[in-house]
Amino acid sequence: MTSVPASPAVEAPTAGAATEAPALVTAAAATATAIAALRAAGVPEDDARDVAAALTETSLRGIDTHGLRLLPQYLTELEEGIATARPDITVVRDSGAAVMLDADGALGVVAGLAAARIAAERARAHGVAAVGVRNSNHFGAASVYSRHLAAQGLVGIVTTSAASRVAPFSGTTPLYGTNPLSFAAAHDGDEFALDMATSQVCFGEIKERRKHGRALDPGWATDADGRPATDPEDAYALSPLGGYKGQGLAMVATLLGAVLTGSPADWHLEHIGESAPGRSRQVGHFLICLDPAAFGGADSFAAGFADLVGTTRGTRPGVEATEPVQVPGDPQRRHAERRAADGIPLDPHTANAFATLAAHHGTGADA
Repeated sequence: MTSVPASPAVEAPTAGAATEAPALVTAAAATATAIAALRAAGVPEDDARDVAAALTETSLRGIDTHGLRLLPQYLTELEEGIATARPDITVVRDSGAAVMLDADGALGVVAGLAAARIAAERARAHGVAAVGVRNSNHFGAASVYSRHLAAQGLVGIVTTSAASRVAPFSGTTPLYGTNPLSFAAAHDGDEFALDMATSQVCFGEIKERRKHGRALDPGWATDADGRPATDPEDAYALSPLGGYKGQGLAMVATLLGAVLTGSPADWHLEHIGESAPGRSRQVGHFLICLDPAAFGGADSFAAGFADLVGTTRGTRPGVEATEPVQVPGDPQRRHAERRAADGIPLDPHTANAFATLAAHHGTGADA
């Protein structure tokens, strides 16, 4: 790993160690640096805080591919006019429980949270709400928005379109993005938070294996002729999760995130980092929000939720299991607790970027 420039915001790797430790950044320092950098790029204070909090929380939860490492790319998109620093997010259609937004090229986090806030408001009024977004950009982890809704006692369901990486089952051509599906609900400090790609693995893992010359796990990807690929250099398309079932889920995400919102299909989108300057990537998002009070009632939901997650966790593990039975969100919660205490590990590129930003903006570990 390359060394990290000295900065109060980033703890440099231990020099001379046999296995070099990753650079660490505190959540407070990461957030302060991200806010300062976004503000300098013209993003309003409240939006900068929202984006910084989303990226930091995602990294705290161990979802590094969608956390702090995205900040440099988002800053580049602001600089190149791909993302709009001060978007005019407008309501295109409004039928009460259903709302369609045009994000005006906003940072995806800004657009996603705008949609989530409207979804929460309308769900409380109507019991259910659906909000579509068009003309947006990469919005990071889908669980940012489903968990935002769950934290308010609601149920959140979120998806988004994404540029093509995944071939259909038995196919050769990448058509679908890694199209996430996220579902979240919470009660009394406990949480169910599912955030899953509809591919077998994210493309970042392929790039990581290429970088280190490590073989791919069987079933992750195929070559240009559709044959299983274990050499990362041969990987041409990602494989859908669970074969044809994963293809079906990917198509659901495309149907909701792209087709329903009037956004380009996945195969018409440019990959993050490869977009032409001056226009948004035209990503579409879709959020559904449910108010338990409108269905079985809040008390019934609370009791059922506790029974569901409690019974699942209480299941006896198999004799070869190395961990207890968990529900979605449990591993991420443990990551967050550990990283809040020990710091967030950063890959060398992200560590250098944050050290440079922290030095430039004067942010530090105690910010």
